[in-house]
Amino acid sequence: MDFLELWEQMGISVKLLMGVLVVMSMASVGVFFERLFTFMQATNQSKLFAPQVAKHLKDGKLKEAISVSQSKDYRYSHLGKVVLAGLQEYQFQQDSGVALNKDDVVDSVHRAIQRAAALTSSDLKRGMGILATIGSTAVFVGLLATTLGVINAFQGIAATGSGGLGAVSGGISEALVGTAIGLFVAIPAVWFFNYLTGRIEYFAVEMDNSSSELVDYFIKKS
Repeated sequence: MDFLELWEQMGISVKLLMGVLVVMSMASVGVFFERLFTFMQATNQSKLFAPQVAKHLKDGKLKEAISVSQSKDYRYSHLGKVVLAGLQEYQFQQDSGVALNKDDVVDSVHRAIQRAAALTSSDLKRGMGILATIGSTAVFVGLLATTLGVINAFQGIAATGSGGLGAVSGGISEALVGTAIGLFVAIPAVWFFNYLTGRIEYFAVEMDNSSSELVDYFIKKS
């Protein structure tokens, strides 16, 4: 029995579940490649961004460092977003004309960096909920198709009045296909989720390190 014949024998409910699994698979692959592209851009742009802004800060050129951080060439850089927040806050404190001690300025900069890091982390995690949901539920959708296939098998037995292989083969085939497709969708989604989670954790470490270095820089500068 080929897949086309099997598809024709499936009930409407099983076909709908197969369609749901196909949509889930497409969503999983789509989120993975979209996030993979974003993460690759973030990594490449951050590698170019870090030495440029570090050079300007070493030379005491704060406005030039801010200009580099605002460049569209680094719009995907996770480091650029947190560094820009800190630089802009420090510049604002310097231009405000309000007399603040060093600890207040550094604390204000640190809070701005933390807010930017939280927003950046949230942006990096975009779509991860979809992967988690697909990875945890696709198997159950497949099992539901399996259950309906078994029900169809017993209905075949009841209709023919016998328990022969011909009466139950269609329903059993539906059940096996439902389970297989559910696993086929769920396993890659879990792989994608775990891989991307590891990348996000690495980005978080990089942002923490950059934040600490920037705060140290302002402590020494103030």
